[in-house]
Amino acid sequence: MANSVSLCLSSLSLSSSSISFSQTLSKFASPFRPQVLPHCQKPHSRTLSVRAQAVTLPVLTFDGERAGEASLDLKCARPDTARAVVHRGVITELQNRRRGTASTLTRAEVRGGGRKPYQQKGTGRARRGSQRTPLRPGGGVIFGPKPKDWSIKMNKKEKRLAISTALMSAVVSTVVVEDFNDKFEKPKTKEFIAALKRWGVEPSEHSLIFSTEVSENVKLSSRNIGTLKILTPRNLNLYDVLRADKLVFTEGSVEYLNQMYGLSSPDAEGDEFAIHTHM
Repeated sequence: MANSVSLCLSSLSLSSSSISFSQTLSKFASPFRPQVLPHCQKPHSRTLSVRAQAVTLPVLTFDGERAGEASLDLKCARPDTARAVVHRGVITELQNRRRGTASTLTRAEVRGGGRKPYQQKGTGRARRGSQRTPLRPGGGVIFGPKPKDWSIKMNKKEKRLAISTALMSAVVSTVVVEDFNDKFEKPKTKEFIAALKRWGVEPSEHSLIFSTEVSENVKLSSRNIGTLKILTPRNLNLYDVLRADKLVFTEGSVEYLNQMYGLSSPDAEGDEFAIHTHM
């Protein structure tokens, strides 16, 4: 008898950037053998479409007082595909960070070992043809790592959609502040921590500040805070967004996000593309 297997994919929660989607897949297959598709059956194709979702975020001054509101209107993947898009984006980023430079020497590459250490028979010992056998210290390595390219490719539109979906999932823990580059006349970590507390960010929790421009004094004031990441449009990435408990945007960065990841972005045309899955 075929058993009814129901898998419930319900939550992808990384820090405050929680993505919770409910997707139930019902399949009739044996739990011990994979289901084999007949040759006449083709993979099911689903369209990965996007939708716009506008939210209003509070704008704070450098002193922590409310100064208005800002609108964040980014493209977001549909609930039934968002979890897969974000997961693929994280895996791609982490795997592309691997340098792949680990290398070991085999018994043919290790120096020495050209002379037979002792005769084949008559010694009572196990036969040995080289001192560089993998069984001895200093010998070669069996099946050791060699330099390898770990990079994988992800479509640019799909990568942008993963980032914008993660940003929209973290709006509950996001605040917008006015530009503070000119507020630090000299590097002072104590003053920067005090500013974070005024914005509702505790130094003990992971936080992310996204700004289009970062002054040198701001970099020096924040570099000793191990739980803080300051990103610019050049190094904005999905992993740091999901890892952060609190997100802080400047007013200029909100305009940049709406322009690059909103409906008016350069990739707005043709946002629907197909992904193939076996159903």
